[in-house]
Amino acid sequence: MSNNPIIYWFRDDLRLHDLPALKAAVATGKPVLACYILDDDSPEHWRMGSASRWWLHQSLDALSNAIEALGGRLYLASGCPEQILGALAQDTGASQIYCSRSYEPWAQALEQRVEAALEKLDVGLLCFRGSLLFDPGQVKTQAGTPFKVYTPFWKACRLSIEPDQPVGAPEVKFWNSRRHLGMSLPDLALISATEDRADNWQQYWQPGENGATVRLREFLDERLALYAQGRDFPGLDATSLLSAHLHFGEISPNKVFYSVRQAVMGHPALDLAAEKFLNELGWREFSRYLLFHFPQVPDKAFKPAFEAFPWVGSVESLAVWKTGHTGYPMVDAGMRELRQTGYMHGRVRMIVASFLCKHLLIDWRVGERWFWDSLVDADLANNACGWQWVAGSGADAAPYFRIFNPITQGKKFDREGTYVRRWVPELAALPDRYLFQPWEAPQSI
Repeated sequence: MSNNPIIYWFRDDLRLHDLPALKAAVATGKPVLACYILDDDSPEHWRMGSASRWWLHQSLDALSNAIEALGGRLYLASGCPEQILGALAQDTGASQIYCSRSYEPWAQALEQRVEAALEKLDVGLLCFRGSLLFDPGQVKTQAGTPFKVYTPFWKACRLSIEPDQPVGAPEVKFWNSRRHLGMSLPDLALISATEDRADNWQQYWQPGENGATVRLREFLDERLALYAQGRDFPGLDATSLLSAHLHFGEISPNKVFYSVRQAVMGHPALDLAAEKFLNELGWREFSRYLLFHFPQVPDKAFKPAFEAFPWVGSVESLAVWKTGHTGYPMVDAGMRELRQTGYMHGRVRMIVASFLCKHLLIDWRVGERWFWDSLVDADLANNACGWQWVAGSGADAAPYFRIFNPITQGKKFDREGTYVRRWVPELAALPDRYLFQPWEAPQSI
Protein backbone atom coordinates (compact mmCIF):
# COMPACT_ATOMS: atom_id res chain seq x y z
CA MET A 1 0.00 0.00 0.00
CA SER A 2 1.25 3.47 -0.86
CA ASN A 3 2.53 5.62 1.99
CA ASN A 4 1.16 8.74 0.35
CA PRO A 5 -1.13 10.43 2.87
CA ILE A 6 -4.80 11.21 3.01
CA ILE A 7 -5.32 14.94 3.60
CA TYR A 8 -7.76 15.84 6.36
CA TRP A 9 -9.05 19.40 5.93
CA PHE A 10 -10.18 20.76 9.29
CA ARG A 11 -12.89 23.40 9.01
CA ASP A 12 -15.49 24.06 11.74
CA ASP A 13 -14.70 20.69 13.33
CA LEU A 14 -11.64 21.34 15.47
CA ARG A 15 -11.62 18.09 17.42
CA LEU A 16 -10.46 14.47 17.16
CA HIS A 17 -13.36 12.67 18.85
CA ASP A 18 -16.65 11.81 17.15
CA LEU A 19 -15.56 13.13 13.77
CA PRO A 20 -17.05 10.97 11.00
CA ALA A 21 -14.85 12.37 8.24
CA LEU A 22 -11.67 11.75 10.22
CA LYS A 23 -12.84 8.24 11.11
CA ALA A 24 -13.40 7.55 7.41
CA ALA A 25 -9.99 8.94 6.50
CA VAL A 26 -8.29 6.74 9.07
CA ALA A 27 -10.23 3.71 7.80
CA THR A 28 -8.35 3.96 4.49
CA GLY A 29 -5.28 2.73 6.32
CA LYS A 30 -3.18 5.60 5.02
CA PRO A 31 -1.40 8.18 7.15
CA VAL A 32 -3.27 11.44 7.62
CA LEU A 33 -1.94 14.91 6.88
CA ALA A 34 -4.00 17.35 8.96
CA CYS A 35 -4.43 20.88 7.70
CA TYR A 36 -6.35 24.05 8.44
CA ILE A 37 -6.72 26.91 5.97
CA LEU A 38 -7.72 30.40 7.05
CA ASP A 39 -9.96 31.64 4.27
CA ASP A 40 -10.99 35.29 4.61
CA ASP A 41 -12.02 35.73 0.98
CA SER A 42 -14.83 33.19 0.54
CA PRO A 43 -17.04 34.67 3.30
CA GLU A 44 -16.59 38.15 1.79
CA HIS A 45 -18.31 40.59 4.20
CA TRP A 46 -18.97 37.75 6.65
CA ARG A 47 -15.33 37.02 7.43
CA MET A 48 -14.86 36.13 11.09
CA GLY A 49 -15.09 38.94 13.60
CA SER A 50 -12.40 39.80 16.12
CA ALA A 51 -13.82 37.76 19.02
CA SER A 52 -14.22 34.66 16.84
CA ARG A 53 -10.69 35.06 15.57
CA TRP A 54 -9.37 35.12 19.12
CA TRP A 55 -11.26 31.89 19.90
CA LEU A 56 -10.04 30.30 16.67
CA HIS A 57 -6.42 31.05 17.61
CA GLN A 58 -6.83 29.30 20.96
CA SER A 59 -8.73 26.39 19.43
CA LEU A 60 -6.13 25.81 16.72
CA ASP A 61 -3.41 25.91 19.36
CA ALA A 62 -5.24 23.21 21.34
CA LEU A 63 -5.82 21.08 18.23
CA SER A 64 -2.21 21.45 17.14
CA ASN A 65 -0.99 20.32 20.57
CA ALA A 66 -3.32 17.31 20.48
CA ILE A 67 -2.03 16.29 17.05
CA GLU A 68 1.60 16.76 18.10
CA ALA A 69 0.98 14.53 21.10
CA LEU A 70 0.09 11.81 18.57
CA GLY A 71 3.26 12.36 16.60
CA GLY A 72 1.83 14.58 13.90
CA ARG A 73 1.75 18.22 12.92
CA LEU A 74 -1.11 20.52 11.97
CA TYR A 75 -0.36 22.18 8.63
CA LEU A 76 -1.56 25.80 8.74
CA ALA A 77 -2.09 28.00 5.73
CA SER A 78 -3.92 31.17 4.74
CA GLY A 79 -5.48 31.89 1.38
CA CYS A 80 -7.49 30.17 -1.32
CA PRO A 81 -8.43 26.62 -0.17
CA GLU A 82 -8.78 25.13 -3.66
CA GLN A 83 -5.30 26.30 -4.60
CA ILE A 84 -3.68 25.32 -1.31
CA LEU A 85 -5.33 21.90 -1.16
CA GLY A 86 -4.50 21.22 -4.80
CA ALA A 87 -0.85 22.13 -4.33
CA LEU A 88 -0.61 20.12 -1.12
CA ALA A 89 -2.14 17.06 -2.77
CA GLN A 90 0.27 17.26 -5.71
CA ASP A 91 3.27 17.79 -3.44
CA THR A 92 2.46 14.86 -1.15
CA GLY A 93 0.91 12.50 -3.68
CA ALA A 94 -2.38 12.48 -1.78
CA SER A 95 -5.26 11.22 -3.91
CA GLN A 96 -8.10 12.04 -1.52
CA ILE A 97 -9.09 14.89 0.78
CA TYR A 98 -11.60 14.36 3.58
CA CYS A 99 -13.53 17.07 5.43
CA SER A 100 -16.72 17.85 7.32
CA ARG A 101 -19.46 19.66 5.46
CA SER A 102 -20.25 23.26 6.38
CA TYR A 103 -23.60 24.89 5.74
CA GLU A 104 -22.95 28.61 5.33
CA PRO A 105 -23.74 29.84 1.80
CA TRP A 106 -20.11 30.54 1.01
CA ALA A 107 -19.04 27.18 2.44
CA GLN A 108 -21.28 25.27 0.06
CA ALA A 109 -19.99 27.28 -2.88
CA LEU A 110 -16.42 26.71 -1.68
CA GLU A 111 -16.91 22.94 -1.56
CA GLN A 112 -18.06 23.03 -5.17
CA ARG A 113 -15.01 25.05 -6.24
CA VAL A 114 -12.64 22.77 -4.34
CA GLU A 115 -14.22 19.66 -5.80
CA ALA A 116 -13.97 21.05 -9.34
CA ALA A 117 -10.34 22.09 -8.89
CA LEU A 118 -9.33 18.75 -7.39
CA GLU A 119 -11.13 16.78 -10.08
CA LYS A 120 -8.73 18.25 -12.63
CA LEU A 121 -5.87 16.80 -10.57
CA ASP A 122 -7.58 13.42 -10.19
CA VAL A 123 -7.95 14.03 -6.46
CA GLY A 124 -11.21 13.21 -4.70
CA LEU A 125 -13.05 15.33 -2.12
CA LEU A 126 -15.20 13.46 0.40
CA CYS A 127 -17.48 15.49 2.70
CA PHE A 128 -19.27 14.14 5.78
CA ARG A 129 -21.83 15.58 8.19
CA GLY A 130 -20.13 16.55 11.42
CA SER A 131 -21.67 19.75 12.78
CA LEU A 132 -25.40 18.89 12.78
CA LEU A 133 -27.62 16.16 14.17
CA PHE A 134 -29.71 15.98 11.00
CA ASP A 135 -29.02 16.58 7.33
CA PRO A 136 -30.87 19.82 6.44
CA GLY A 137 -31.38 18.65 2.88
CA GLN A 138 -33.38 15.62 4.03
CA VAL A 139 -35.85 17.19 6.48
CA LYS A 140 -38.93 18.34 4.54
CA THR A 141 -42.64 18.96 5.04
CA GLN A 142 -45.11 16.42 3.67
CA ALA A 143 -45.36 18.68 0.62
CA GLY A 144 -41.61 18.32 0.09
CA THR A 145 -40.84 21.94 0.97
CA PRO A 146 -38.59 23.34 3.72
CA PHE A 147 -40.11 23.98 7.14
CA LYS A 148 -40.48 27.63 8.15
CA VAL A 149 -41.75 27.08 11.70
CA TYR A 150 -39.64 25.56 14.46
CA THR A 151 -42.11 23.25 16.25
CA PRO A 152 -43.11 21.07 13.27
CA PHE A 153 -39.48 21.09 12.11
CA TRP A 154 -38.15 19.75 15.41
CA LYS A 155 -41.00 17.27 15.69
CA ALA A 156 -40.16 15.93 12.23
CA CYS A 157 -36.50 15.63 13.23
CA ARG A 158 -37.26 13.79 16.45
CA LEU A 159 -39.60 11.39 14.66
CA SER A 160 -37.01 10.61 12.01
CA ILE A 161 -34.03 8.33 12.50
CA GLU A 162 -32.01 8.86 15.65
CA PRO A 163 -28.84 10.97 15.43
CA ASP A 164 -25.69 8.92 15.02
CA GLN A 165 -24.18 7.64 18.24
CA PRO A 166 -20.93 9.47 19.06
CA VAL A 167 -17.68 7.57 18.69
CA GLY A 168 -14.27 8.06 20.21
CA ALA A 169 -11.16 9.35 18.51
CA PRO A 170 -9.78 6.95 15.89
CA GLU A 171 -6.21 5.70 16.17
CA VAL A 172 -4.76 8.21 13.77
CA LYS A 173 -1.38 7.67 12.20
CA PHE A 174 -0.57 11.27 11.44
CA TRP A 175 1.72 11.94 8.53
CA ASN A 176 4.74 14.00 9.47
CA SER A 177 7.20 15.70 7.18
CA ARG A 178 9.48 18.65 7.82
CA ARG A 179 8.87 19.71 4.23
CA HIS A 180 5.31 20.56 5.13
CA LEU A 181 5.51 22.75 8.18
CA GLY A 182 3.13 25.39 6.84
CA MET A 183 2.66 28.71 8.62
CA SER A 184 3.06 29.26 12.34
CA LEU A 185 -0.05 30.07 14.33
CA PRO A 186 1.09 33.64 15.11
CA ASP A 187 1.62 34.17 11.36
CA LEU A 188 -2.14 33.85 10.88
CA ALA A 189 -2.47 37.09 12.91
CA LEU A 190 -5.79 36.05 14.39
CA ILE A 191 -5.58 37.98 17.66
CA SER A 192 -3.74 41.15 16.70
CA ALA A 193 -6.98 43.16 16.71
CA THR A 194 -8.16 41.86 20.09
CA GLU A 195 -5.10 42.12 22.29
CA ASP A 196 -6.78 44.69 24.53
CA ARG A 197 -9.57 42.22 25.33
CA ALA A 198 -7.75 38.89 25.07
CA ASP A 199 -6.61 38.89 28.69
CA ASN A 200 -10.19 39.39 29.81
CA TRP A 201 -11.53 36.62 27.62
CA GLN A 202 -8.83 34.22 28.81
CA GLN A 203 -10.34 34.43 32.29
CA TYR A 204 -13.68 33.10 31.13
CA TRP A 205 -12.97 30.53 28.42
CA GLN A 206 -10.92 27.45 27.68
CA PRO A 207 -11.20 26.97 23.90
CA GLY A 208 -10.42 23.55 22.47
CA GLU A 209 -11.72 20.02 22.68
CA ASN A 210 -10.61 19.50 26.28
CA GLY A 211 -12.29 22.72 27.32
CA ALA A 212 -15.50 21.65 25.61
CA THR A 213 -15.44 18.29 27.37
CA VAL A 214 -14.91 19.93 30.75
CA ARG A 215 -17.70 22.44 30.09
CA LEU A 216 -20.15 19.68 29.15
CA ARG A 217 -19.32 17.65 32.23
CA GLU A 218 -19.74 20.69 34.50
CA PHE A 219 -23.10 21.43 32.94
CA LEU A 220 -24.38 17.89 33.38
CA ASP A 221 -23.10 17.58 36.94
CA GLU A 222 -23.83 21.05 38.28
CA ARG A 223 -26.32 22.98 36.15
CA LEU A 224 -28.61 20.70 34.17
CA ALA A 225 -30.94 20.34 37.15
CA LEU A 226 -31.37 24.15 37.18
CA TYR A 227 -31.81 24.54 33.45
CA ALA A 228 -35.59 24.34 32.96
CA GLN A 229 -36.34 27.08 35.52
CA GLY A 230 -33.02 28.87 35.61
CA ARG A 231 -31.98 29.33 31.98
CA ASP A 232 -33.86 32.64 31.68
CA PHE A 233 -32.22 34.19 34.74
CA PRO A 234 -28.85 35.73 33.84
CA GLY A 235 -27.83 36.08 37.48
CA LEU A 236 -27.88 32.29 37.84
CA ASP A 237 -25.23 29.92 36.55
CA ALA A 238 -27.74 27.66 34.81
CA THR A 239 -26.79 27.48 31.12
CA SER A 240 -24.37 25.17 29.33
CA LEU A 241 -21.97 27.80 27.87
CA LEU A 242 -21.32 25.32 25.06
CA SER A 243 -22.27 27.57 22.13
CA ALA A 244 -18.75 28.58 21.08
CA HIS A 245 -17.46 25.03 21.51
CA LEU A 246 -20.25 23.77 19.26
CA HIS A 247 -19.70 26.51 16.69
CA PHE A 248 -16.03 25.67 16.27
CA GLY A 249 -16.74 21.96 16.34
CA GLU A 250 -14.70 21.29 19.47
CA ILE A 251 -17.51 18.99 20.52
CA SER A 252 -20.14 17.35 18.34
CA PRO A 253 -23.87 17.96 18.77
CA ASN A 254 -24.26 14.17 18.81
CA LYS A 255 -21.98 13.97 21.84
CA VAL A 256 -23.97 16.67 23.62
CA PHE A 257 -27.33 15.10 22.65
CA TYR A 258 -26.51 11.64 23.93
CA SER A 259 -24.62 12.88 27.01
CA VAL A 260 -27.74 14.74 28.13
CA ARG A 261 -29.84 11.65 27.49
CA GLN A 262 -27.43 9.52 29.47
CA ALA A 263 -27.39 11.98 32.36
CA VAL A 264 -31.15 11.73 32.89
CA MET A 265 -31.38 7.95 32.75
CA GLY A 266 -32.69 6.87 36.11
CA HIS A 267 -33.28 10.49 37.14
CA PRO A 268 -36.90 11.34 36.18
CA ALA A 269 -36.62 14.71 37.92
CA LEU A 270 -34.23 15.82 35.18
CA ASP A 271 -36.52 14.93 32.29
CA LEU A 272 -38.03 18.40 31.92
CA ALA A 273 -34.66 20.14 32.10
CA ALA A 274 -33.18 17.74 29.56
CA GLU A 275 -36.06 18.25 27.14
CA LYS A 276 -35.77 22.04 27.46
CA PHE A 277 -32.08 21.84 26.70
CA LEU A 278 -32.53 19.52 23.73
CA ASN A 279 -35.12 21.95 22.38
CA GLU A 280 -32.45 24.65 22.44
CA LEU A 281 -30.14 22.31 20.58
CA GLY A 282 -33.04 21.98 18.15
CA TRP A 283 -33.13 25.76 17.64
CA ARG A 284 -29.47 25.56 16.64
CA GLU A 285 -30.40 22.91 14.08
CA PHE A 286 -33.35 25.01 12.88
CA SER A 287 -31.17 28.09 12.37
CA ARG A 288 -28.68 26.12 10.29
CA TYR A 289 -31.57 24.55 8.42
CA LEU A 290 -33.04 27.95 7.54
CA LEU A 291 -29.65 29.25 6.41
CA PHE A 292 -29.20 26.18 4.21
CA HIS A 293 -32.55 26.63 2.49
CA PHE A 294 -32.74 30.43 2.63
CA PRO A 295 -29.17 31.71 2.29
CA GLN A 296 -30.31 35.34 2.17
CA VAL A 297 -31.28 35.27 5.87
CA PRO A 298 -28.18 37.12 7.20
CA ASP A 299 -28.68 40.04 4.82
CA LYS A 300 -32.38 40.31 4.00
CA ALA A 301 -35.61 40.06 5.97
CA PHE A 302 -36.99 36.53 5.93
CA LYS A 303 -40.43 38.10 5.51
CA PRO A 304 -39.92 40.41 2.49
CA ALA A 305 -42.47 42.99 3.64
CA PHE A 306 -40.09 44.03 6.42
CA GLU A 307 -37.47 45.19 3.92
CA ALA A 308 -39.48 48.41 3.58
CA PHE A 309 -39.42 49.18 7.31
CA PRO A 310 -38.34 52.82 7.87
CA TRP A 311 -35.47 52.55 10.34
CA VAL A 312 -34.72 55.99 11.77
CA GLY A 313 -32.22 55.40 14.59
CA SER A 314 -29.31 57.78 15.12
CA VAL A 315 -25.55 57.33 15.26
CA GLU A 316 -25.54 58.72 18.80
CA SER A 317 -28.07 56.20 20.10
CA LEU A 318 -26.15 53.36 18.47
CA ALA A 319 -22.96 54.47 20.21
CA VAL A 320 -24.49 54.42 23.70
CA TRP A 321 -26.02 51.02 22.98
CA LYS A 322 -22.66 49.57 21.93
CA THR A 323 -20.87 50.86 25.02
CA GLY A 324 -23.61 50.01 27.50
CA HIS A 325 -24.55 53.56 28.46
CA THR A 326 -28.22 53.74 27.42
CA GLY A 327 -29.38 54.35 30.98
CA TYR A 328 -31.46 51.16 30.98
CA PRO A 329 -29.69 48.83 33.44
CA MET A 330 -30.55 45.48 31.82
CA VAL A 331 -29.47 46.70 28.40
CA ASP A 332 -26.27 48.24 29.73
CA ALA A 333 -25.43 45.14 31.76
CA GLY A 334 -25.75 42.94 28.69
CA MET A 335 -23.61 45.14 26.49
CA ARG A 336 -20.92 45.39 29.15
CA GLU A 337 -20.94 41.64 29.69
CA LEU A 338 -20.40 41.31 25.96
CA ARG A 339 -17.44 43.69 25.99
CA GLN A 340 -15.84 42.03 29.02
CA THR A 341 -16.37 38.37 28.16
CA GLY A 342 -17.17 38.09 24.44
CA TYR A 343 -20.47 36.53 25.45
CA MET A 344 -23.98 37.53 26.52
CA HIS A 345 -26.66 35.53 28.29
CA GLY A 346 -29.39 34.34 25.91
CA ARG A 347 -32.30 36.10 27.63
CA VAL A 348 -30.34 39.35 27.68
CA ARG A 349 -29.51 39.02 23.97
CA MET A 350 -33.23 39.26 23.28
CA ILE A 351 -33.59 42.29 25.56
CA VAL A 352 -30.72 44.28 24.03
CA ALA A 353 -31.74 43.31 20.48
CA SER A 354 -35.33 44.38 21.07
CA PHE A 355 -34.12 47.66 22.56
CA LEU A 356 -31.99 48.41 19.50
CA CYS A 357 -34.71 47.61 16.98
CA LYS A 358 -37.90 48.63 18.72
CA HIS A 359 -36.85 51.40 21.08
CA LEU A 360 -34.00 52.99 19.13
CA LEU A 361 -35.44 52.01 15.71
CA ILE A 362 -32.06 50.89 14.39
CA ASP A 363 -31.93 48.26 11.65
CA TRP A 364 -31.48 44.74 13.06
CA ARG A 365 -28.59 44.20 10.63
CA VAL A 366 -26.56 46.82 12.48
CA GLY A 367 -26.92 44.87 15.71
CA GLU A 368 -26.27 41.61 13.89
CA ARG A 369 -22.95 43.03 12.67
CA TRP A 370 -21.95 44.20 16.13
CA PHE A 371 -22.65 40.79 17.61
CA TRP A 372 -20.80 39.14 14.72
CA ASP A 373 -17.64 41.03 15.65
CA SER A 374 -18.08 40.89 19.42
CA LEU A 375 -19.26 37.36 20.26
CA VAL A 376 -16.86 34.47 20.72
CA ASP A 377 -19.76 32.20 19.71
CA ALA A 378 -20.72 34.28 16.65
CA ASP A 379 -22.50 31.86 14.34
CA LEU A 380 -23.94 33.11 11.07
CA ALA A 381 -27.16 31.10 11.30
CA ASN A 382 -27.86 31.57 15.01
CA ASN A 383 -26.97 35.24 14.93
CA ALA A 384 -29.03 36.11 11.86
CA CYS A 385 -32.07 34.07 12.88
CA GLY A 386 -31.97 35.42 16.42
CA TRP A 387 -31.89 39.03 15.30
CA GLN A 388 -34.63 38.50 12.75
CA TRP A 389 -36.80 36.74 15.32
CA VAL A 390 -36.53 39.69 17.71
CA ALA A 391 -37.04 42.24 14.94
CA GLY A 392 -40.22 40.42 13.89
CA SER A 393 -39.06 39.74 10.34
CA GLY A 394 -37.82 36.20 10.89
CA ALA A 395 -39.21 32.69 10.74
CA ASP A 396 -41.50 31.82 13.63
CA ALA A 397 -41.41 35.46 14.83
CA ALA A 398 -44.96 35.66 16.14
CA PRO A 399 -46.16 38.12 17.13
CA TYR A 400 -43.95 40.31 14.98
CA PHE A 401 -44.73 43.33 17.18
CA ARG A 402 -43.34 41.72 20.37
CA ILE A 403 -41.32 44.20 22.45
CA PHE A 404 -39.08 43.19 25.35
CA ASN A 405 -39.56 45.92 27.93
CA PRO A 406 -36.11 46.31 29.55
CA ILE A 407 -37.62 47.41 32.87
CA THR A 408 -40.14 44.61 33.33
CA GLN A 409 -37.71 42.06 31.91
CA GLY A 410 -35.17 43.10 34.53
CA LYS A 411 -37.66 42.90 37.37
CA LYS A 412 -38.84 39.48 36.21
CA PHE A 413 -35.56 37.79 35.32
CA ASP A 414 -33.03 39.56 37.58
CA ARG A 415 -35.24 39.85 40.62
CA GLU A 416 -32.44 40.35 43.12
CA GLY A 417 -30.37 42.48 40.75
CA THR A 418 -27.43 40.06 40.76
CA TYR A 419 -26.75 40.45 37.04
CA VAL A 420 -27.15 44.23 36.84
CA ARG A 421 -25.06 44.84 39.95
CA ARG A 422 -22.25 42.71 38.55
CA TRP A 423 -22.00 44.45 35.17
CA VAL A 424 -23.18 47.97 36.07
CA PRO A 425 -21.34 48.43 39.37
CA GLU A 426 -22.19 52.13 39.64
CA LEU A 427 -25.76 51.01 40.44
CA ALA A 428 -24.75 48.34 42.95
CA ALA A 429 -25.77 50.39 46.00
CA LEU A 430 -29.24 51.24 44.72
CA PRO A 431 -32.16 49.60 46.56
CA ASP A 432 -33.94 46.93 44.55
CA ARG A 433 -37.02 49.10 43.97
CA TYR A 434 -34.95 51.60 41.97
CA LEU A 435 -32.46 49.26 40.31
CA PHE A 436 -34.20 48.94 36.96
CA GLN A 437 -35.45 52.54 36.95
CA PRO A 438 -32.53 54.42 38.53
CA TRP A 439 -33.87 57.76 37.30
CA GLU A 440 -36.65 57.46 39.89
CA ALA A 441 -34.24 57.14 42.82
CA PRO A 442 -34.06 60.11 45.22
CA GLN A 443 -30.98 62.26 44.74
CA SER A 444 -29.82 61.51 48.30
CA ILE A 445 -29.37 57.80 47.61
